[in-house]
Amino acid sequence: MAILAIHPGTYYHIESLESPRYAGYFDRLVRPEDLGTIRLADFAVVLIPCRTPADRMMPHREALRTYLDQGGTIIATGESDSQLFLPGIEFTPQPTNFWWWLTPGADLGVRIASPGHSLFSRLGEKDITWHLHGWFEVPAGAEVLAINESGKPILYVDEVTTSGRMIITSLDPFYHHGSHFMPATTRFLDGFLPWMRDQLDKETQP
Repeated sequence: MAILAIHPGTYYHIESLESPRYAGYFDRLVRPEDLGTIRLADFAVVLIPCRTPADRMMPHREALRTYLDQGGTIIATGESDSQLFLPGIEFTPQPTNFWWWLTPGADLGVRIASPGHSLFSRLGEKDITWHLHGWFEVPAGAEVLAINESGKPILYVDEVTTSGRMIITSLDPFYHHGSHFMPATTRFLDGFLPWMRDQLDKETQP
């Protein structure tokens, strides 16, 4: 099957989705407004990158829910208000310290919660540590992959809300990589996108 990425069209989306470093991980790019022209069942994964405007995704709530109920996988990264167009998400924003690393010995407090998960064969704690924008109340049975300084989930896998799978995070790697700001976000994508292709896509192969 294939990977579909939503492309809202800002400079950081263009850099992250179209530039040679990562373009090969996406089989098709689509504007949010054109999502209704796509047969989502043809794709193993639908990726919704950071800072995709929720009002451009909300008209497609039913189509996204149907895709999930048919066993599809949706990945939604941070600052997109995914709770407005995906089911079962409860998000609480938190103040963001953009310059915490300037303090000697500072620790943002991000921790891997499920070190045995296959994603963390490609990523370490430093690769998921840059900024905190908020946390989630996850449904019972979901797998929490990473937590903030208070032990609240910031990255999790939900295979209980629907018949499909949602990988939800408040981390915003596409924004920062595409803005050439925060090297950890590039390291994150260097690990996450190959994992997405190798792990998630291959699960749908006959």
